[in-house]
Amino acid sequence: MKKYHKQDQKLLATWAADCADRVLTLFEKAHPSDDRPKKAIETCRRWVYTDEFTMANIRSASLRAHAAAREAKANPAACFAARAAGHAVATAHVPQHAFGAAYYALKATAAADPHRAETNVFKELQWQSQHIAPHLKTEVLRRLIIQKGKNCITIKIQKDADF
Repeated sequence: MKKYHKQDQKLLATWAADCADRVLTLFEKAHPSDDRPKKAIETCRRWVYTDEFTMANIRSASLRAHAAAREAKANPAACFAARAAGHAVATAHVPQHAFGAAYYALKATAAADPHRAETNVFKELQWQSQHIAPHLKTEVLRRLIIQKGKNCITIKIQKDADF
């Protein structure tokens, strides 16, 4: 498994929270009274700024965001947005969860407007790659794979032995 320094993990967590925050409105519009994904992003940011870490808090925030995602499964964009938040906060525990946050943000972007999915996903990936620390950009672009098909776009995370 690739090892990240604590500072890199915090950079990844900040980026993951930013990625999740960009699609959070897709969840909030569908479920305005459910703040679990928002709280997950806030918990992630709190860890970055304060270095306060308890596994119980991080795990709970992540699991609550993923529960919100399951409850929102009828609306794929909202579901994926909540999953992005769940992965963002989990970055405090395992840095590679940052790629999950970006991945689900891309999926939420695609699901929000299927007719413009390709254009919107490539724009979002461009934003993501421009807002990660420069020394981590290659890793992001290696991990997040977007493939164009005849009638669809496929988004994947490249996993290998160091993931």
